[in-house]
Amino acid sequence: MSMQSAAWSSLHQISRATDGRNPFSRATIRRVLAFARPHRTRLVAFVLASIVAAVLAVATPVLAGQVVDAIVGHQSVSTVVWLAVLIAVVAVADAGFGLLTRWLSSTIGEGVILDLRRAVFDHVQKMPIAFFTRTRTGALVSRLNNDVIGAQAAFAGTLSGVVSNAVALILTVAVMAQKSWLVTVLALILLPVFLIPARRMGTRVADLRREAAAHNSAMSTQMTERFSAPGATLIKLFGRPDEESREFAVRARRVRDIGIRSSMLSFTFITALTLVSSLALALVYGVGGWLAIGGQLAAGDVVVLALLLTRLYAPITNLSNARVEIMSALVSFERVFEVLDLTPLIRQKPDARALPSGQVAVEFDDVRFSYPSAEKVSLASLEEVAVLDTRGGEEVLHGVSFRVQPGQTVALVGSSGAGKSTVAQLLSRLYDVDSGAVRIGGTDVRDATFASMRGTVGMVTQDGHLFHESIASNLRLARPEASDEELWDVLRRARLEEMVSSLPDGLETIVGERGYRLSGGERQRLTIARLLLAAPRVVILDEATAALDSTNEAAVQAALTEALEGRTAIVIAHRLSTIRAADQILVVEGGAIVERGTHAELLAAGGRYAELYTTQFSEAAATAADFAP
Repeated sequence: MSMQSAAWSSLHQISRATDGRNPFSRATIRRVLAFARPHRTRLVAFVLASIVAAVLAVATPVLAGQVVDAIVGHQSVSTVVWLAVLIAVVAVADAGFGLLTRWLSSTIGEGVILDLRRAVFDHVQKMPIAFFTRTRTGALVSRLNNDVIGAQAAFAGTLSGVVSNAVALILTVAVMAQKSWLVTVLALILLPVFLIPARRMGTRVADLRREAAAHNSAMSTQMTERFSAPGATLIKLFGRPDEESREFAVRARRVRDIGIRSSMLSFTFITALTLVSSLALALVYGVGGWLAIGGQLAAGDVVVLALLLTRLYAPITNLSNARVEIMSALVSFERVFEVLDLTPLIRQKPDARALPSGQVAVEFDDVRFSYPSAEKVSLASLEEVAVLDTRGGEEVLHGVSFRVQPGQTVALVGSSGAGKSTVAQLLSRLYDVDSGAVRIGGTDVRDATFASMRGTVGMVTQDGHLFHESIASNLRLARPEASDEELWDVLRRARLEEMVSSLPDGLETIVGERGYRLSGGERQRLTIARLLLAAPRVVILDEATAALDSTNEAAVQAALTEALEGRTAIVIAHRLSTIRAADQILVVEGGAIVERGTHAELLAAGGRYAELYTTQFSEAAATAADFAP
């Protein structure tokens, strides 16, 4: 490696300095080694190949010196030729071991990335919904990308660098000292001139890069939020494109200015250190030449010293910066482990059993529940806040008990925030109760396997979420092995067959982000079609028609009737007209059931349900009168 290359390497490594955290701990090291264990065979081969490569790097200058001595000493041509052949062989071997170490480095590094990403992805999927409602998606994705790649550096670069540079340094100093201790000492005296500017300049460049990274992160967040369909709609509705453009431009200009300044600082640094390398080389030639003329040093040794000088500073600077690289990698590992250490609140018991087959009853038995506090489900770094919100933990359901017989439909009504959706989330086991029990077919859902829960309980929510994929892919989320004929059947039952048939790509039509290429009613009916394909025995409808107009509501209601037929169902409804035929209606207020009965019974009782019903239909009548001709 040339002195100029060493300068670039030094600047790059020092500028990656950490923020002062000390991730060195036995626990962290043990966990890092656990990820390295599956790759231990290649790691050993990697270290051995790096050592051989370091030896070959020192051998070339020594052979070059012998060639010069052979020429100066007027030795035979065959000697020079054989030395040249040996140099060629060393060069070929050096290239071969370079390729080998590169391949091993890549396979180990990419293997660690794969293991880490799978571990984080699988773990995040086990987290409760509260985790996702609090976490910024961009911050979480960064753990899967930036931090995992940062952790990779510990295996892909730092490990081999420490080994090969240590070997190269020892061999280089030993050979140089054997040739001339005076020249070696003088060369080492110039080392501070190389290292001190590197430290100072590297710190300045690191500060600039961190500032640029912060601005780039802010721009990325702005683009992610504003370029989504809901975000773009909001900006257009409130007429803020110019303000958004100005805010973006301010950050973009600062990144530009930082880029220019970093470039000039780096170039100035490299130019200065290249000058130092030239001065050091001049010193070697001057002192070495003086000693050679005086007969105290062979001419070939002067060449060896000059060539080895270019290989002396690089390993010293790399080793001096190894701690920075290791710290950076361990900080990345620590940030990944921080996510892995979050304990999932919903876990399957080792002795979990499948739910019973056939039609099943649903029972809530004296259920009490509080949403978990932030410290149980989140991290301040993932929420991008200094301190986690300390609120939470207040009980929202107070002794809720009811039973839905097999094949019956029970409706939940009440004010917003009364606890209706919480009931739905407990039944689908998005959360677990604090006390009491939720049972399906007589089995506590906490004792059931995840697979049987997914196969038994289906849910349609108000937003009708769809992925930015084809209609077929969104449907097959419920049953991946479903045939096209089965897809068309559920689309027909969801009153969507005609609409999908009219699309140019049919089932392969891309629905857009969150399904925004479809109307609200079409999105909702597509989620119902997905539910029909899953064919669950227990259906939960959480405000499935609340955001629809009367025309779309009628179509969706017809699809829902198909979905509920023969199934045990819990329906949460804002529009009371949609649940009059329910077998039982539960009025939920303040986290408790305050009334229960059929539509007729509750109206006759003149309680809270009658009040809600009267108010809603009075408002509907008034609205109709306002629009009457």
